[in-house]
Amino acid sequence: MDCAEDRPEWPEITRASAEKRRELVLQGPAVDSRVSASGGLCSALYSLTLLNYLEVSQCPSLTRLHEDVRLLTHLQSLVLCRNRLTSVPRLDALQALKVLDLSVNALETLPEGVSGLKELTTLNLSCNSLVTLPEGLSQCPKLSTLNVSKNRLSSLPSDLCSERLELLSTVLASDNLIQELSAHVHRLPALKILDLSNNKLSEIPPALSDCSKLKEINFKGNKLRDRRLEKMVNGCQTRSVLEYLRGKGRAGPEGGSDGPRNADKNKKGPLSKKKGRAPEPEEQDPLEDLALLVRVLHVSSAPPALTVTVSPEVKGVRPYLVCCLVQGLVLRPGNALKRFLVAQTKLHEDLCGKRTTATIATHDVRLLKGPLTYGVKPPSQLKITALGRKEMTAVELIRLLHLEAEELRKHKKRQNVTGLHKYLQLLDGQPLYPCLTDADGRVVSFPPITNSEHTKISKTTSELFVEVTSGTSLQTCKDVMDALILKMCELNRFTSEHAEEAGSDGDCNASSDSSISELTVQQVRTVDPDGSLKVVYPSKTDLTHCPGLTVLW
Repeated sequence: MDCAEDRPEWPEITRASAEKRRELVLQGPAVDSRVSASGGLCSALYSLTLLNYLEVSQCPSLTRLHEDVRLLTHLQSLVLCRNRLTSVPRLDALQALKVLDLSVNALETLPEGVSGLKELTTLNLSCNSLVTLPEGLSQCPKLSTLNVSKNRLSSLPSDLCSERLELLSTVLASDNLIQELSAHVHRLPALKILDLSNNKLSEIPPALSDCSKLKEINFKGNKLRDRRLEKMVNGCQTRSVLEYLRGKGRAGPEGGSDGPRNADKNKKGPLSKKKGRAPEPEEQDPLEDLALLVRVLHVSSAPPALTVTVSPEVKGVRPYLVCCLVQGLVLRPGNALKRFLVAQTKLHEDLCGKRTTATIATHDVRLLKGPLTYGVKPPSQLKITALGRKEMTAVELIRLLHLEAEELRKHKKRQNVTGLHKYLQLLDGQPLYPCLTDADGRVVSFPPITNSEHTKISKTTSELFVEVTSGTSLQTCKDVMDALILKMCELNRFTSEHAEEAGSDGDCNASSDSSISELTVQQVRTVDPDGSLKVVYPSKTDLTHCPGLTVLW
């Protein structure tokens, strides 16, 4: 139940009411303790009828939402992620709703009324316990992004592949139990991204190749009957996969399980079928030469590494940290560096929850002076030369970023908060800020805000020091680091395959080697002030859930 009327109102709600605010964010341990004590959210929240952005996140004590949420009829964005919600009341009264984020909860069914939201553009149901999705999503004509990854779905609703969903461009349904993709998928004219990795698919319908705007597909982790297609899928070759499916569709069922490949063989006529002649050895798929490979250097056998000492004061601020050294990431040719920075930003947006769950920082090892210390400083004493800025204190930097975030919101005429607002609020009220300092006491990283201009990577960077910090869990740090290393391998392979397009930035010869996908990752220890080991990354249990990645120890 929600808090009783005689309980004091929460200060955030009182302030939002007095200022007639349009947005409100409630998140983190302090809010969670009040939710636990009150048995739910304060009932005064539902009187804020001017709200068009409401976020309640990272509150494990929140298991249900009161039905009075229907009173917030001006809501355009409702973000209820990283709680423990088991049920959500009917939402069809929220007819202005455009964004609904219910990710990382304990939902087993989709809230009723979602299919009646005519303005809905983004629906995120990832990381729940959904067994089925009801029919009706085709009644959301403006839906453009659907994320149902990491649930227990055995199928997708039949009306998902409907011409009425003419704006649906992104469908993310990885890590489920889905057995079939409808052959009507070609009816989605705007489909650009489709992720069905780690499911139970045995076939990919050739009609997928008729999706004219499709740019990115992922079917890794499915045991396909067509082994050649499975190899291509594991090689992340979107264009090649679509061309193969297109040829398979033309060949028809007589093409067999290998589609056009068998059709080509049939053209050779009886010469290939002479009695007594041994069958020709199967042509080796060139994708096998481009396997994603990571070699791990053990910290004891590798050259001296950068050790990180973790101060006990970070426990109440941002306690979790993993680090490693990476060699072999190719950044020089063409737009390789830009692609890596874009990939890192995408991880921050998605897996890292806009930096609220975890933050990645990369440094040029040549510009670091170890050993390093992960500790805390008062905001007025923490000085850093942030990326693209002059040196200033954390107080000055946070103030400046708040002003920039507010200007951005006004410039875009948005009523809700920006991405900057989201992670800046993580530091609200903190007497100490986390930071990573080098042997000279220089701050090289200030998570979750920025890292230092002094250690910024460039096209000439040959070895990276990578750190991932989180206030959520150590496993979160490891999951993000795993995803980042996998992405590095994929980017290297992309650089290799597009070596001829690298332009005059050079080193194209280096890019033409098929082993370019290989990375070397050197373990880094984090220790306490007494030198006792806290964590080493990567360990034997890390990098084990990355599809298509081979790890050599």
